Amino acid sequence: MRLCANLSLLFADRPLPDRIVAAAIAGFAGVEAQLPYDDPAPVLRDALARAGVPMVSLNAPPPNWAGGPRGFAAIPGGEARFRTDLRRAVRVAEALGAPMVHLMAGEAEGAAARAAFLANLAHAAAAHPGLTFLVEPLNPHDRPGYFLSDLGQALDVVAEVGAPNLRLLFDAYHVQRLGLGLLPAWDRARAQVAHVQIAQAPGRHEPEAAVWAPFRDRLRADGYGGWVSAEYHPRGRTEDGLRWMRGWAG
Repeated sequence: MRLCANLSLLFADRPLPDRIVAAAIAGFAGVEAQLPYDDPAPVLRDALARAGVPMVSLNAPPPNWAGGPRGFAAIPGGEARFRTDLRRAVRVAEALGAPMVHLMAGEAEGAAARAAFLANLAHAAAAHPGLTFLVEPLNPHDRPGYFLSDLGQALDVVAEVGAPNLRLLFDAYHVQRLGLGLLPAWDRARAQVAHVQIAQAPGRHEPEAAVWAPFRDRLRADGYGGWVSAEYHPRGRTEDGLRWMRGWAG
């Protein structure tokens, strides 16, 4: 397993290029950012090269997002907007060497939303076979109204699209906030998982070593060799709360 720092939440007291360097110094092997669109791609690429770490993933929608809806993939009638934003996100992902893009569904419900979501995911996977696209169920406590709000629903969507480059983002924080047992949920989903994120629930702070050891050990026993991203709100200065990292890498 390889540890990744989510730079939208960690080291947030400094500019994004400096966060990349700080994450590498702290021992993270990779970084990700939800919306790394405010900094020029060449500046971020140079920071990645200096730090010697890869950009693992990013989110879409991208550059023209200005605090509006978090995603358009499940919005009926929004296919043109989705495809425009997708092209922009793919350009940034490719410029930064990021192999994975999380496609956010947005706030919607019903059969028409599901049909739009399936069609948009299938389009993305077919149009950009060199990238892995991720879908992630978000819990309704933190993200009310979000279309993809159930693990089973997410697994069904991935299976129905049936594209080899459409996979599940297993966010262990959201899984717990959905009321699911972490290990049973992992057993149910692991065949479709391409990326893992962790944070303590319900506060979304640093993962507590004793709580997370069984999950860490299960990932290792199952041969999970992907990224495990720390996506949490530090209780204080990021560097002061990294003792949990011991025992995760490798």
